[in-house]
Amino acid sequence: MSHAEHNEIKIMAKAIVCEDCSLIGDITISPGCVIHPSATIIAEAGPIVLGENCIVEEYSTIAFRLPTDNKIDPAVEVRTLNIGANNVFEVGSRVEACHIGEKNVFESKCYVGPCVFVSSGCIIGAGVRLVSEQKLPENTVIYGRNCLQREAIDKHGSQTLQIDFLRKVLPNYHHLRKPNYDPKKMRIAT
Repeated sequence: MSHAEHNEIKIMAKAIVCEDCSLIGDITISPGCVIHPSATIIAEAGPIVLGENCIVEEYSTIAFRLPTDNKIDPAVEVRTLNIGANNVFEVGSRVEACHIGEKNVFESKCYVGPCVFVSSGCIIGAGVRLVSEQKLPENTVIYGRNCLQREAIDKHGSQTLQIDFLRKVLPNYHHLRKPNYDPKKMRIAT
């Protein structure tokens, strides 16, 4: 039985989640995140926790998939995919990485396979396909048809202005899912 057979979506306050997105499985969306319409997040192999201030744009997919044999070993503890803060998943990106650190940018139509470990500060260029097992060092930039790799000279800036803009504009044009989870209240209740 996969973990995606039941949906447990936790949306924290100050997150903007459009109703027209597809959320499957056990997903926690932290404060400041913006999930656009037509974005997809699939937590099939275990829970996904999206860190603060992440942006998931239209037609992008974040997937935490079951192994190819579609079996979960009951003896193995269920793993959680913790996605770091301040990541941007641009239009049409498809990310199935086994680890995602902080402040990464997954540009339009890139693909990151399930055997890729993405540390922090990385930029995966538009149209890049990473399918082989690899661990990307911090501040790695991968670009071009041949997946050329270099270290970023400058750290890319914060997405604060973009998040503020989206926070104002999206509610004017889309129905939003309401926040339904407050970790402070959960601590008091237990």
